[in-house]
Amino acid sequence: MEYISTRGGTRAVDFEGALFSGYAPDGGLFMPQSIPSLDRDTLRRWSSLCYRELVKELCSLFISAELVPRDTLNNLINRAFSRFRHKDVVHLSRLKDGLNVLELWHGITYAFKDLSLSCTGQFLQYFLEKKQKHISILVGTSGDTGSSAIESVRGQKNMNIFVLLPKGLCTQIQELQMTTVIEDNVHVFAAHGNSDEIDEPIKELFADVDFARKHNLMSLNSVNWSRIMVQIAHYFYAYFQCAPSLDTTPLPVVEIVVPTGGGGNITAGCIAQKMGLPIRLVAVVNSNDIIHRTVQHGDFSLAEGVKATLASAMDIQEPYNVERILWLLSGSDCRLIKMLMEQFSISKSVKLPEDLHRKLSETLRSCSASDEDIVGAMRRCWEENQYLLCPHSAVAAHYHYSQPDTARLHLKSSCFSFLSSIPRCCLAPASAAKFQDAVLQAGLVPQIPPEITALTVMETRSTALERGQDWAQVLRRRIEAMAQRW
Repeated sequence: MEYISTRGGTRAVDFEGALFSGYAPDGGLFMPQSIPSLDRDTLRRWSSLCYRELVKELCSLFISAELVPRDTLNNLINRAFSRFRHKDVVHLSRLKDGLNVLELWHGITYAFKDLSLSCTGQFLQYFLEKKQKHISILVGTSGDTGSSAIESVRGQKNMNIFVLLPKGLCTQIQELQMTTVIEDNVHVFAAHGNSDEIDEPIKELFADVDFARKHNLMSLNSVNWSRIMVQIAHYFYAYFQCAPSLDTTPLPVVEIVVPTGGGGNITAGCIAQKMGLPIRLVAVVNSNDIIHRTVQHGDFSLAEGVKATLASAMDIQEPYNVERILWLLSGSDCRLIKMLMEQFSISKSVKLPEDLHRKLSETLRSCSASDEDIVGAMRRCWEENQYLLCPHSAVAAHYHYSQPDTARLHLKSSCFSFLSSIPRCCLAPASAAKFQDAVLQAGLVPQIPPEITALTVMETRSTALERGQDWAQVLRRRIEAMAQRW
Protein backbone atom coordinates (compact mmCIF):
# COMPACT_ATOMS: atom_id res chain seq x y z
CA MET A 1 0.00 0.00 0.00
CA GLU A 2 1.44 3.35 -1.08
CA TYR A 3 0.19 6.85 -0.41
CA ILE A 4 0.04 9.80 -2.79
CA SER A 5 -0.73 13.48 -2.36
CA THR A 6 -4.18 14.73 -3.29
CA ARG A 7 -2.40 17.36 -5.42
CA GLY A 8 -0.16 14.93 -7.29
CA GLY A 9 3.13 16.76 -6.86
CA THR A 10 4.88 14.37 -4.47
CA ARG A 11 6.33 10.91 -4.94
CA ALA A 12 4.43 8.00 -3.42
CA VAL A 13 5.37 7.01 0.14
CA ASP A 14 4.65 4.00 2.33
CA PHE A 15 2.68 4.12 5.58
CA GLU A 16 5.73 5.20 7.56
CA GLY A 17 6.27 8.11 5.18
CA ALA A 18 2.64 9.20 5.45
CA LEU A 19 2.67 8.79 9.24
CA PHE A 20 5.65 11.09 9.72
CA SER A 21 4.29 13.77 7.42
CA GLY A 22 1.84 16.56 8.07
CA TYR A 23 0.79 18.05 4.81
CA ALA A 24 2.46 16.51 1.78
CA PRO A 25 5.37 18.61 0.45
CA ASP A 26 3.16 19.96 -2.36
CA GLY A 27 0.56 21.19 0.14
CA GLY A 28 -1.83 18.29 -0.39
CA LEU A 29 -2.88 15.48 1.95
CA PHE A 30 -1.82 11.86 1.74
CA MET A 31 -4.36 9.27 0.63
CA PRO A 32 -4.02 5.57 -0.27
CA GLN A 33 -3.19 5.09 -3.94
CA SER A 34 -6.06 2.60 -4.05
CA ILE A 35 -8.94 1.88 -1.68
CA PRO A 36 -9.40 -1.81 -0.78
CA SER A 37 -12.77 -3.26 -1.78
CA LEU A 38 -14.42 -5.72 0.62
CA ASP A 39 -16.76 -8.47 -0.52
CA ARG A 40 -19.90 -9.71 1.18
CA ASP A 41 -18.14 -12.69 2.78
CA THR A 42 -15.56 -10.41 4.41
CA LEU A 43 -18.28 -8.15 5.79
CA ARG A 44 -20.13 -11.15 7.22
CA ARG A 45 -16.93 -12.48 8.80
CA TRP A 46 -16.09 -9.09 10.30
CA SER A 47 -19.62 -8.60 11.64
CA SER A 48 -18.85 -10.70 14.72
CA LEU A 49 -15.64 -8.85 15.60
CA CYS A 50 -15.29 -6.48 18.53
CA TYR A 51 -14.13 -2.91 17.92
CA ARG A 52 -10.51 -3.68 18.83
CA GLU A 53 -10.34 -6.55 16.30
CA LEU A 54 -11.97 -4.44 13.60
CA VAL A 55 -9.25 -1.82 14.02
CA LYS A 56 -6.62 -4.53 13.59
CA GLU A 57 -8.23 -5.89 10.41
CA LEU A 58 -8.62 -2.45 8.87
CA CYS A 59 -5.12 -1.26 9.74
CA SER A 60 -3.65 -4.44 8.24
CA LEU A 61 -5.18 -3.42 4.88
CA PHE A 62 -3.36 -0.08 4.92
CA ILE A 63 -0.05 -1.05 6.61
CA SER A 64 2.01 -3.69 4.85
CA ALA A 65 3.17 -6.69 6.88
CA GLU A 66 6.70 -6.03 5.60
CA LEU A 67 6.63 -2.65 7.32
CA VAL A 68 4.84 -3.75 10.53
CA PRO A 69 4.44 -7.54 11.00
CA ARG A 70 0.86 -8.52 11.81
CA ASP A 71 1.65 -9.81 15.31
CA THR A 72 3.44 -6.55 16.08
CA LEU A 73 0.54 -4.52 14.70
CA ASN A 74 -1.89 -6.43 16.91
CA ASN A 75 0.26 -5.79 19.98
CA LEU A 76 0.54 -2.06 19.22
CA ILE A 77 -3.24 -1.74 18.93
CA ASN A 78 -3.82 -3.74 22.11
CA ARG A 79 -1.42 -1.44 23.92
CA ALA A 80 -3.14 1.64 22.46
CA PHE A 81 -6.51 0.66 23.89
CA SER A 82 -5.22 -0.57 27.26
CA ARG A 83 -6.08 2.73 29.02
CA PHE A 84 -9.71 2.87 27.87
CA ARG A 85 -12.30 2.74 30.60
CA HIS A 86 -14.88 0.56 28.78
CA LYS A 87 -14.08 -3.12 28.25
CA ASP A 88 -15.38 -2.89 24.64
CA VAL A 89 -13.41 0.35 23.98
CA VAL A 90 -16.55 1.91 22.44
CA HIS A 91 -20.18 1.34 23.41
CA LEU A 92 -23.56 1.61 21.67
CA SER A 93 -26.42 2.99 23.77
CA ARG A 94 -29.84 2.13 22.36
CA LEU A 95 -32.25 4.84 23.49
CA LYS A 96 -35.92 5.64 22.94
CA ASP A 97 -37.37 6.65 19.56
CA GLY A 98 -34.70 4.69 17.70
CA LEU A 99 -31.85 6.90 18.87
CA ASN A 100 -28.66 4.80 18.73
CA VAL A 101 -25.65 6.62 20.20
CA LEU A 102 -22.19 5.19 19.56
CA GLU A 103 -20.06 6.38 22.47
CA LEU A 104 -16.57 6.98 21.13
CA TRP A 105 -15.37 8.78 24.26
CA HIS A 106 -14.23 6.13 26.73
CA GLY A 107 -10.54 7.00 26.42
CA ILE A 108 -8.34 8.91 28.83
CA THR A 109 -9.55 12.41 27.80
CA TYR A 110 -13.24 11.50 27.31
CA ALA A 111 -13.12 12.28 23.57
CA PHE A 112 -13.25 10.21 20.37
CA LYS A 113 -9.82 11.42 19.29
CA ASP A 114 -8.29 9.16 21.94
CA LEU A 115 -9.17 6.22 19.66
CA SER A 116 -7.09 7.26 16.66
CA LEU A 117 -4.37 9.13 18.53
CA SER A 118 -3.63 6.32 20.98
CA CYS A 119 -2.96 4.06 17.99
CA THR A 120 -1.00 6.74 16.14
CA GLY A 121 1.20 7.27 19.21
CA GLN A 122 2.02 3.56 19.26
CA PHE A 123 2.84 3.54 15.54
CA LEU A 124 5.16 6.53 15.99
CA GLN A 125 6.96 4.95 18.93
CA TYR A 126 7.45 1.71 17.00
CA PHE A 127 9.23 3.40 14.09
CA LEU A 128 11.19 5.86 16.26
CA GLU A 129 12.62 3.09 18.42
CA LYS A 130 13.68 1.14 15.34
CA LYS A 131 15.48 4.12 13.82
CA GLN A 132 16.67 5.93 16.98
CA LYS A 133 15.05 9.11 15.68
CA HIS A 134 13.53 12.23 17.32
CA ILE A 135 10.51 14.20 16.12
CA SER A 136 8.77 17.50 16.85
CA ILE A 137 4.97 17.25 16.82
CA LEU A 138 3.04 20.44 16.07
CA VAL A 139 -0.70 20.47 16.81
CA GLY A 140 -3.44 23.08 16.61
CA THR A 141 -6.57 22.25 18.59
CA SER A 142 -10.12 23.56 18.81
CA GLY A 143 -10.70 21.52 21.95
CA ASP A 144 -10.09 17.78 22.10
CA THR A 145 -7.23 17.06 19.68
CA GLY A 146 -4.61 18.72 21.86
CA SER A 147 -5.27 16.73 25.01
CA SER A 148 -5.60 13.43 23.13
CA ALA A 149 -2.35 14.10 21.25
CA ILE A 150 -0.56 15.00 24.49
CA GLU A 151 -1.75 11.82 26.20
CA SER A 152 -0.62 9.70 23.26
CA VAL A 153 3.04 10.84 23.53
CA ARG A 154 3.53 12.31 27.04
CA GLY A 155 6.80 11.35 28.68
CA GLN A 156 8.33 9.91 25.50
CA LYS A 157 12.02 10.78 25.23
CA ASN A 158 12.14 10.81 21.43
CA MET A 159 9.17 13.14 20.86
CA ASN A 160 8.44 16.76 21.75
CA ILE A 161 4.88 17.98 21.28
CA PHE A 162 3.91 21.64 20.78
CA VAL A 163 0.18 22.36 21.12
CA LEU A 164 -1.62 25.60 20.28
CA LEU A 165 -5.04 26.13 21.85
CA PRO A 166 -7.42 29.10 21.38
CA LYS A 167 -7.45 30.74 24.82
CA GLY A 168 -10.98 31.05 26.20
CA LEU A 169 -12.59 29.21 23.28
CA CYS A 170 -12.11 25.71 24.69
CA THR A 171 -14.04 24.65 27.76
CA GLN A 172 -12.22 24.95 31.08
CA ILE A 173 -11.93 21.18 31.28
CA GLN A 174 -10.51 20.87 27.76
CA GLU A 175 -7.92 23.53 28.56
CA LEU A 176 -7.00 21.94 31.89
CA GLN A 177 -6.55 18.53 30.26
CA MET A 178 -3.71 20.15 28.30
CA THR A 179 -2.18 22.65 30.72
CA THR A 180 -2.03 20.24 33.69
CA VAL A 181 0.29 17.82 31.88
CA ILE A 182 3.69 18.73 33.30
CA GLU A 183 6.18 16.76 31.23
CA ASP A 184 9.51 17.78 29.73
CA ASN A 185 8.31 16.88 26.22
CA VAL A 186 4.95 18.73 26.41
CA HIS A 187 4.71 22.42 25.42
CA VAL A 188 1.31 24.13 25.46
CA PHE A 189 0.68 27.59 23.97
CA ALA A 190 -2.50 29.52 24.80
CA ALA A 191 -3.13 31.78 21.80
CA HIS A 192 -5.43 34.80 21.79
CA GLY A 193 -7.13 33.83 18.53
CA ASN A 194 -9.61 31.37 17.07
CA SER A 195 -9.10 27.87 15.70
CA ASP A 196 -8.44 28.99 12.15
CA GLU A 197 -5.97 31.67 13.28
CA ILE A 198 -3.86 29.19 15.23
CA ASP A 199 -3.59 27.03 12.10
CA GLU A 200 -1.71 29.81 10.26
CA PRO A 201 1.65 29.65 12.14
CA ILE A 202 1.49 25.85 11.93
CA LYS A 203 1.08 25.98 8.16
CA GLU A 204 3.92 28.51 7.97
CA LEU A 205 6.35 26.23 9.79
CA PHE A 206 5.41 23.21 7.70
CA ALA A 207 5.82 25.31 4.54
CA ASP A 208 9.43 26.03 5.58
CA VAL A 209 10.71 22.77 4.12
CA ASP A 210 14.27 23.13 5.44
CA PHE A 211 13.07 23.86 8.99
CA ALA A 212 10.50 21.06 8.90
CA ARG A 213 13.09 18.56 7.68
CA LYS A 214 15.79 19.67 10.15
CA HIS A 215 13.47 19.22 13.14
CA ASN A 216 11.50 16.22 11.82
CA LEU A 217 8.33 18.28 12.10
CA MET A 218 5.05 16.40 11.92
CA SER A 219 1.38 16.86 12.74
CA LEU A 220 -1.12 14.85 14.76
CA ASN A 221 -4.09 16.84 13.51
CA SER A 222 -6.38 14.94 11.17
CA VAL A 223 -4.15 15.95 8.28
CA ASN A 224 -2.27 12.83 9.42
CA TRP A 225 -3.48 9.79 7.50
CA SER A 226 -3.05 7.47 10.50
CA ARG A 227 -5.92 9.19 12.30
CA ILE A 228 -8.27 8.84 9.33
CA MET A 229 -7.33 5.18 8.95
CA VAL A 230 -8.22 4.21 12.53
CA GLN A 231 -11.48 6.16 12.38
CA ILE A 232 -12.72 4.00 9.49
CA ALA A 233 -13.40 1.36 12.15
CA HIS A 234 -16.13 3.56 13.71
CA TYR A 235 -18.29 3.02 10.64
CA PHE A 236 -17.85 -0.73 10.38
CA TYR A 237 -18.60 -1.16 14.08
CA ALA A 238 -21.64 1.14 13.91
CA TYR A 239 -22.92 -0.72 10.85
CA PHE A 240 -22.55 -4.18 12.37
CA GLN A 241 -24.21 -3.05 15.61
CA CYS A 242 -27.21 -1.46 13.87
CA ALA A 243 -27.81 -3.54 10.72
CA PRO A 244 -30.81 -5.85 11.28
CA SER A 245 -29.26 -8.78 9.35
CA LEU A 246 -26.48 -9.53 6.90
CA ASP A 247 -28.40 -12.43 5.36
CA THR A 248 -30.47 -10.31 2.95
CA THR A 249 -29.69 -9.32 -0.62
CA PRO A 250 -28.75 -6.57 -1.04
CA LEU A 251 -27.23 -5.95 2.38
CA PRO A 252 -29.26 -3.52 4.51
CA VAL A 253 -28.28 0.14 4.63
CA VAL A 254 -27.53 1.95 7.91
CA GLU A 255 -27.54 5.73 8.15
CA ILE A 256 -24.63 7.12 10.18
CA VAL A 257 -24.85 10.69 11.47
CA VAL A 258 -21.52 12.41 12.00
CA PRO A 259 -20.90 15.64 13.97
CA THR A 260 -18.48 17.42 11.65
CA GLY A 261 -15.84 20.11 12.15
CA GLY A 262 -12.51 19.65 10.37
CA GLY A 263 -13.97 16.77 8.38
CA GLY A 264 -11.59 13.98 9.38
CA ASN A 265 -14.26 11.69 10.77
CA ILE A 266 -16.64 12.11 7.83
CA THR A 267 -13.68 11.47 5.49
CA ALA A 268 -13.18 8.10 7.20
CA GLY A 269 -16.87 7.42 6.60
CA CYS A 270 -16.51 8.19 2.89
CA ILE A 271 -13.61 5.74 2.69
CA ALA A 272 -15.63 3.04 4.50
CA GLN A 273 -18.42 3.60 1.98
CA LYS A 274 -15.91 3.37 -0.89
CA MET A 275 -14.70 0.05 0.56
CA GLY A 276 -18.17 -1.39 0.10
CA LEU A 277 -19.83 -0.75 3.46
CA PRO A 278 -23.53 -0.05 2.73
CA ILE A 279 -23.92 3.13 4.76
CA ARG A 280 -25.65 6.45 4.17
CA LEU A 281 -23.65 9.35 5.60
CA VAL A 282 -24.97 12.56 7.13
CA ALA A 283 -22.54 15.36 8.00
CA VAL A 284 -24.07 17.57 10.70
CA VAL A 285 -22.42 20.90 11.50
CA ASN A 286 -23.10 23.76 13.87
CA SER A 287 -23.56 27.38 12.75
CA ASN A 288 -20.12 27.24 11.11
CA ASP A 289 -21.70 25.61 8.10
CA ILE A 290 -19.15 25.57 5.27
CA ILE A 291 -19.47 21.80 4.80
CA HIS A 292 -23.28 22.02 4.78
CA ARG A 293 -23.17 24.76 2.13
CA THR A 294 -20.67 22.76 0.10
CA VAL A 295 -22.88 19.65 0.11
CA GLN A 296 -26.11 21.54 -0.54
CA HIS A 297 -24.95 24.15 -3.06
CA GLY A 298 -21.36 23.37 -4.08
CA ASP A 299 -20.36 26.58 -2.26
CA PHE A 300 -16.99 25.93 -0.60
CA SER A 301 -16.39 29.42 0.74
CA LEU A 302 -15.66 31.08 4.05
CA ALA A 303 -18.32 32.95 5.96
CA GLU A 304 -17.52 36.36 7.45
CA GLY A 305 -16.02 34.83 10.58
CA VAL A 306 -16.00 31.90 12.97
CA LYS A 307 -19.10 31.83 15.18
CA ALA A 308 -18.68 30.71 18.79
CA THR A 309 -21.16 27.92 19.52
CA LEU A 310 -21.93 25.41 22.25
CA ALA A 311 -20.28 22.73 20.07
CA SER A 312 -16.97 24.56 20.29
CA ALA A 313 -14.72 21.80 18.88
CA MET A 314 -16.65 22.19 15.61
CA ASP A 315 -16.16 25.97 15.38
CA ILE A 316 -14.07 25.63 12.24
CA GLN A 317 -14.21 27.64 9.01
CA GLU A 318 -11.59 25.79 6.96
CA PRO A 319 -12.25 22.03 7.11
CA TYR A 320 -9.06 20.85 5.41
CA ASN A 321 -10.19 17.23 5.06
CA VAL A 322 -12.78 18.28 2.47
CA GLU A 323 -9.80 18.11 0.11
CA ARG A 324 -9.55 14.36 0.73
CA ILE A 325 -13.28 13.85 0.12
CA LEU A 326 -13.21 15.81 -3.14
CA TRP A 327 -10.14 13.86 -4.29
CA LEU A 328 -11.91 10.58 -3.54
CA LEU A 329 -15.07 11.61 -5.41
CA SER A 330 -13.22 13.12 -8.36
CA GLY A 331 -11.69 9.76 -9.21
CA SER A 332 -8.30 10.80 -7.78
CA ASP A 333 -8.08 13.79 -10.13
CA CYS A 334 -5.01 15.44 -8.59
CA ARG A 335 -4.89 18.20 -11.20
CA LEU A 336 -8.47 19.27 -10.47
CA ILE A 337 -7.95 19.14 -6.69
CA LYS A 338 -4.74 21.17 -6.94
CA MET A 339 -6.54 23.83 -8.99
CA LEU A 340 -9.54 23.99 -6.62
CA MET A 341 -7.49 24.14 -3.43
CA GLU A 342 -5.05 26.72 -4.78
CA GLN A 343 -8.03 28.84 -5.80
CA PHE A 344 -9.49 28.44 -2.31
CA SER A 345 -6.16 29.39 -0.74
CA ILE A 346 -6.16 32.67 -2.67
CA SER A 347 -9.83 33.68 -2.72
CA LYS A 348 -11.27 31.60 0.16
CA SER A 349 -14.14 30.77 -2.17
CA VAL A 350 -14.65 27.93 -4.65
CA LYS A 351 -17.70 26.88 -6.63
CA LEU A 352 -17.45 23.13 -7.18
CA PRO A 353 -17.71 21.86 -10.75
CA GLU A 354 -21.23 20.57 -11.38
CA ASP A 355 -20.22 16.92 -11.75
CA LEU A 356 -18.14 16.96 -8.56
CA HIS A 357 -20.93 18.65 -6.62
CA ARG A 358 -23.40 16.04 -7.85
CA LYS A 359 -21.14 13.22 -6.63
CA LEU A 360 -20.69 14.94 -3.28
CA SER A 361 -24.41 15.40 -2.73
CA GLU A 362 -25.00 11.76 -3.69
CA THR A 363 -22.37 10.61 -1.16
CA LEU A 364 -23.30 12.89 1.74
CA ARG A 365 -26.40 14.41 3.21
CA SER A 366 -25.93 17.38 5.47
CA CYS A 367 -27.62 19.45 8.15
CA SER A 368 -26.78 22.43 10.33
CA ALA A 369 -27.81 22.86 13.95
CA SER A 370 -28.08 26.11 15.91
CA ASP A 371 -27.32 26.44 19.62
CA GLU A 372 -31.09 26.37 20.17
CA ASP A 373 -31.27 23.07 18.29
CA ILE A 374 -28.40 21.67 20.35
CA VAL A 375 -30.00 22.63 23.67
CA GLY A 376 -33.33 21.19 22.50
CA ALA A 377 -31.76 17.85 21.60
CA MET A 378 -29.90 17.67 24.91
CA ARG A 379 -33.10 18.35 26.85
CA ARG A 380 -35.21 15.88 24.90
CA CYS A 381 -32.64 13.11 25.21
CA TRP A 382 -32.47 13.65 28.97
CA GLU A 383 -36.23 13.82 29.40
CA GLU A 384 -36.82 10.61 27.45
CA ASN A 385 -33.76 8.61 28.53
CA GLN A 386 -32.05 10.29 31.52
CA TYR A 387 -29.02 10.32 29.24
CA LEU A 388 -26.69 13.33 28.94
CA LEU A 389 -25.37 14.26 25.51
CA CYS A 390 -22.43 16.54 24.95
CA PRO A 391 -23.27 19.48 22.62
CA HIS A 392 -21.41 17.85 19.70
CA SER A 393 -23.31 14.58 20.10
CA ALA A 394 -26.50 16.66 20.39
CA VAL A 395 -25.86 18.03 16.90
CA ALA A 396 -26.28 14.48 15.59
CA ALA A 397 -29.25 13.80 17.88
CA HIS A 398 -30.92 16.95 16.53
CA TYR A 399 -30.81 15.46 13.05
CA HIS A 400 -32.31 12.21 14.35
CA TYR A 401 -35.13 14.00 16.18
CA SER A 402 -35.86 16.01 13.02
CA GLN A 403 -36.73 12.97 10.92
CA PRO A 404 -40.36 11.91 10.21
CA ASP A 405 -40.31 8.92 12.56
CA THR A 406 -39.14 11.04 15.49
CA ALA A 407 -40.02 14.58 14.44
CA ARG A 408 -43.13 15.49 16.46
CA LEU A 409 -42.44 19.15 17.12
CA HIS A 410 -39.50 19.37 14.71
CA LEU A 411 -41.25 19.13 11.34
CA LYS A 412 -40.05 22.56 10.20
CA SER A 413 -36.38 21.73 10.74
CA SER A 414 -33.86 22.38 7.97
CA CYS A 415 -32.69 18.81 8.55
CA PHE A 416 -36.05 17.26 7.60
CA SER A 417 -35.73 14.25 5.28
CA PHE A 418 -38.12 11.67 3.93
CA LEU A 419 -35.46 8.96 4.02
CA SER A 420 -35.73 7.73 7.60
CA SER A 421 -36.99 4.15 7.26
CA ILE A 422 -33.53 2.64 7.75
CA PRO A 423 -31.61 2.08 11.02
CA ARG A 424 -29.65 5.12 12.15
CA CYS A 425 -26.58 5.53 14.34
CA CYS A 426 -25.42 8.85 15.78
CA LEU A 427 -21.71 9.13 16.55
CA ALA A 428 -20.99 10.67 19.96
CA PRO A 429 -17.54 12.29 19.91
CA ALA A 430 -17.26 13.40 23.53
CA SER A 431 -18.64 12.93 27.01
CA ALA A 432 -21.02 15.55 28.40
CA ALA A 433 -18.69 15.73 31.42
CA LYS A 434 -16.35 17.95 29.37
CA PHE A 435 -19.05 20.50 28.59
CA GLN A 436 -20.60 21.51 31.90
CA ASP A 437 -21.59 25.01 30.73
CA ALA A 438 -23.61 23.57 27.83
CA VAL A 439 -25.28 21.06 30.14
CA LEU A 440 -26.24 23.89 32.52
CA GLN A 441 -27.48 26.03 29.63
CA ALA A 442 -29.82 23.16 28.72
CA GLY A 443 -31.18 23.32 32.28
CA LEU A 444 -29.62 19.97 33.20
CA VAL A 445 -27.27 18.85 35.95
CA PRO A 446 -23.68 17.95 34.99
CA GLN A 447 -22.36 14.52 35.95
CA ILE A 448 -18.66 14.98 36.66
CA PRO A 449 -16.25 12.05 37.08
CA PRO A 450 -13.65 12.41 39.84
CA GLU A 451 -10.81 12.43 37.27
CA ILE A 452 -12.30 15.60 35.78
CA THR A 453 -12.87 17.26 39.16
CA ALA A 454 -9.24 16.63 40.12
CA LEU A 455 -8.01 18.79 37.22
CA THR A 456 -9.20 22.00 38.89
CA VAL A 457 -6.65 21.76 41.72
CA MET A 458 -3.66 20.62 39.68
CA GLU A 459 -0.64 22.71 38.70
CA THR A 460 -0.86 24.20 35.20
CA ARG A 461 1.75 25.32 32.68
CA SER A 462 1.39 27.13 29.35
CA THR A 463 2.90 29.96 27.29
CA ALA A 464 0.68 32.87 26.22
CA LEU A 465 0.64 33.96 22.57
CA GLU A 466 -0.64 37.53 22.41
CA ARG A 467 -2.12 39.29 19.40
CA GLY A 468 0.58 41.25 17.61
CA GLN A 469 3.26 38.65 18.36
CA ASP A 470 4.81 36.63 15.58
CA TRP A 471 3.42 33.27 16.69
CA ALA A 472 5.36 31.30 14.10
CA GLN A 473 8.61 32.85 15.34
CA VAL A 474 7.79 32.03 18.99
CA LEU A 475 7.13 28.42 18.02
CA ARG A 476 10.26 28.27 15.89
CA ARG A 477 12.45 29.41 18.79
CA ARG A 478 10.93 26.91 21.23
CA ILE A 479 11.33 24.02 18.79
CA GLU A 480 14.96 24.99 18.16
CA ALA A 481 15.65 25.29 21.89
CA MET A 482 14.25 21.85 22.59
CA ALA A 483 16.20 20.34 19.69
CA GLN A 484 19.44 21.40 21.36
CA ARG A 485 18.66 19.02 24.26
CA TRP A 486 18.62 15.95 22.04
